Amino acid sequence: MNSGKYVDVSVFQKSKKGNHLCGDSYFFIEEEQMFLAVLADGLGSGEIAKESSQIVVDIVEQHTDKTVEEIVKICNKQLIGMRGAVIGILKLDFMDQTFTFSTIGNIGIIVLENGVPKKRNIPSSGYLGSLYRSVKVMTQKLTKGTNFIMFSDGVMDKELSKYFFKDDNVERITETYAQYSDRTRHDDTTLMAIRYRGEKG
Repeated sequence: MNSGKYVDVSVFQKSKKGNHLCGDSYFFIEEEQMFLAVLADGLGSGEIAKESSQIVVDIVEQHTDKTVEEIVKICNKQLIGMRGAVIGILKLDFMDQTFTFSTIGNIGIIVLENGVPKKRNIPSSGYLGSLYRSVKVMTQKLTKGTNFIMFSDGVMDKELSKYFFKDDNVERITETYAQYSDRTRHDDTTLMAIRYRGEKG
């Protein structure tokens, strides 16, 4: 588990059966005024998918000061002509007390506010690296005690209704998920458990 000033993060990741390398890549960073997390899944699986997803992560690392919409547009432009990727990106603004997210393709996000499911985002269709498309971005009020569960398509629908996503300890969330989810993964799988708890006392 990674514990910052305001945000805790824990990640579960496992490659598709038969692959030694997971095609998903992720990155997160907490700074004084914001937190940013990205999850990218390259088209396909294994090494060829990892190449595309890592490019997305590398781009995001270089542009953490940009808005979510700007980051997605930069990633899309950079991947044109290459093997594509899908993306989920979440940004928490500690000053404005808002969170902004966007998902393209089969990256999902669930928002639980004080243990109550608030929203399960429906991703925009398509993938990065395709022709220019509008970016759907959602901005909402940020509340202490909110969990954000961001996941790639290896996480199955039947696994998303589990009670443990409400836990206030993100490490327990990923550990419990690892214990109760299917042992054999039929696709690359990444689940990021993110909790905004407010400033440490």
